[in-house]
Amino acid sequence: MTRRIKKVAIIGSGIMGSGIACHFANIGVEVLLLDIVPRELNDREKAKGLTLEDKVVRNRLVNDALAASLKSKPSPIYNQKFADRITTGNLEDDLYKIKDVDWVMEVVVERLDIKQSVFEQVEKYRTPGTIISTNTSGIPIKFMNEGRSEDFRKHFAVTHFFNPPRYLKLFEVVPGPDCKQEVTDFLMDYGSKFLGKTSVLAKDTPAFIGNRIGIFGIQSLFHQVKELGLTVEEVDKLTGPVIGRPKSATFRTVDVVGLDTLVHVANGIYENCPNDEAHDLFKLPDFINTMVENKWLGDKTKQGFYKKTTNAEGKREILALDLDTMEYRPSKKAKFATLELTKTIDKPIDRFKVLVGGKDKAGEFYRKNFAAMFAYVQNRIPEISDELYRIDDAMKAGFGWENGPFEIWDAVGVEKGIELMKAEGKEPAAWVTEMIAKGEKSFYTVKDGATYYYDVPAKAQVKKPGQDSFIILDNIRKTTEVFKNSGVVIEDLGDGILNCEFQSKMNTIGGDVLAGLNKAVDLAEKDFQGLVIGNQGANFSVGANIGMIFMMAVEQEYDELNMAIKYFQDTMMRMRYSAIPTIAAPHGMTLGGGCELSLHADKVVAAAETYIGLVEFGVGVIPGGGGSKEMALRAQDLFHTGDVQLNVLQEHFLTIGMAKVATSAYEAYDLNLLQKGKDVVVVNKDSQIAEAKKHAMLLAEAGYTQPVKRKDVLVLGKQALGMFLVGTDSMEASKYISEHDQKIANKLAYVMAGGDLSEPTKVSEQYLLDIEREAFLSLTTERKTLERIQHMLKTGKPLRN
Repeated sequence: MTRRIKKVAIIGSGIMGSGIACHFANIGVEVLLLDIVPRELNDREKAKGLTLEDKVVRNRLVNDALAASLKSKPSPIYNQKFADRITTGNLEDDLYKIKDVDWVMEVVVERLDIKQSVFEQVEKYRTPGTIISTNTSGIPIKFMNEGRSEDFRKHFAVTHFFNPPRYLKLFEVVPGPDCKQEVTDFLMDYGSKFLGKTSVLAKDTPAFIGNRIGIFGIQSLFHQVKELGLTVEEVDKLTGPVIGRPKSATFRTVDVVGLDTLVHVANGIYENCPNDEAHDLFKLPDFINTMVENKWLGDKTKQGFYKKTTNAEGKREILALDLDTMEYRPSKKAKFATLELTKTIDKPIDRFKVLVGGKDKAGEFYRKNFAAMFAYVQNRIPEISDELYRIDDAMKAGFGWENGPFEIWDAVGVEKGIELMKAEGKEPAAWVTEMIAKGEKSFYTVKDGATYYYDVPAKAQVKKPGQDSFIILDNIRKTTEVFKNSGVVIEDLGDGILNCEFQSKMNTIGGDVLAGLNKAVDLAEKDFQGLVIGNQGANFSVGANIGMIFMMAVEQEYDELNMAIKYFQDTMMRMRYSAIPTIAAPHGMTLGGGCELSLHADKVVAAAETYIGLVEFGVGVIPGGGGSKEMALRAQDLFHTGDVQLNVLQEHFLTIGMAKVATSAYEAYDLNLLQKGKDVVVVNKDSQIAEAKKHAMLLAEAGYTQPVKRKDVLVLGKQALGMFLVGTDSMEASKYISEHDQKIANKLAYVMAGGDLSEPTKVSEQYLLDIEREAFLSLTTERKTLERIQHMLKTGKPLRN
């Protein structure tokens, strides 16, 4: 039987329930969101004369919860319009509607008695064969199964999302003891293909995989911090981006999540894992108990390991908790000699050998920390997973680690890891010793572009499942490289398709990247059928290399700057006007020049989590790589007659003028940065390069012909320019924008109006590019523009002057 999920019911509308409902709505599924009926009226309802029988009262809890979720930041939903896919109701009046859904998911409070009561009610209305699952983070399935029918048990599993459900990729699937294999397989596949998650099969053990290992790591740090005499700031410095972890690192993450949440999970592991060799480590240290008693739980109580205050001068200040005195003090910057040694090493995976060799307190911290982690994860096989890669997948997807524990162990060296463990009095597991004795020197290997892992039961390297629909650039780069410079690597993806992968810092677009893009088109036109521009870094591209622009402008090398901008424009135009189809595959931050590249590709295959926009106003210029031209062109393609033309053009003008950034690929459609009917969105980023390759092949096979350069772009001239100038005058007079902002806006207005032509006129793209470039260059002569660029280079933040 082929299962299709058209409608789901989510029971429980708290933070997780509403977040999960929004994510199903994100992917186009109809959602029924249910919660309990209030037992008493609130003051507002009393004032209106409502009763407990009024529908608005009976659905108050679910409606308020969903409304709060939709207002939260970051948003749980790709586009606010998608919320229309969610219908709300209550468990007394609307539970019968679950008979029409394909999947019922329980997301109520973590109490067994309440869950059992919900399942008993669900059984009355659920259609046999419908999937039923729970989002529990640790209640054993055998207890939830008690008293349930055979059909219920055969279709029952844990489907554990991490918070926030839209953004964290981990989707743990824990089948019940009677769950049918086809249900387990379906949930694993659905999580990956439709929800865009990393589906991890887990066993019914306390805290499953992600929280078991993640909480161990945090508890281990809690006990080490005092032993090594480290401050909370120092631990966060050592456990953040330098080792490929989120900026919030350890203590800041606990503040965001809530100390009470962590304590709840840690206590659960302590109580339910008496035979765990690290059992005592899950016992909370005294300073944590003190914080809980004081209600210093993090952001939710306004203070935790950090506290935001206002000092005597009225400036915001961040205080840090001194774990010895249990008093707050001004936070201090942490510095370590060992970390200085890693500054020239781009990838975190390449830093670990240096970090464990450090001679200072940081080196000692890493040796102790990794020794404890390696010892712990090796002993969790086969307890929580039979396969080691599932542990790594869970930590990467659920906790935002760039590398999982076994990948880090490989990076340090398996034998070196054992040496670190022995120095801390810990021994390697029997299976690790046996692996080394068999001559296996690593947990992972790469063969023919695929990842293999050491399978403990098979005692051999086995191909990791689920890769066939992915293209992993790290795995193929060495064997498929066609061309390389300091800015890009061009790889042969097979089937006549090339990929141009940016390799610059933050994938900025400078001279070498532009040269690489032109080389990729040259190669593709000569010997291939199509070109993908994609990478698997954290972000597609944060834009043009503004440092280069700044230096040329400061040195007043305007001829060279003019040539550089023209080279950028010409390269973007080659993306559109070449003999082969070009596919851009943006994801993450796709700003400025990265956005311009996407605008000029034949097709965009965007990851759902693409944050795309033309943000050049923030550094005092207009988009100069074809972005201003392109928005004028896209506006005119939507023109009809009369005032509508001006309104459409104004919307596109404001997209640039307000430096709007879409918070998802779906929102980018509303800004016309992606185009409906042409560009597509993929929810699972791991499949993006493979999908982009398919679209390149489809265009090539359909008989792709090089487009003819356009000379039919309708510009409105003085009619539009006058409207824009009146608007910017009004905004400057009202102090909404600065005098310099007005100058930038007026330059953009001139470009998008097509200059001060006396009447609407059809012009070429090249005409618009020329006036765009002229406007861009004139702005780089402004002192305030140079101040903005310099500020951005120093701080990474825009300056308003």
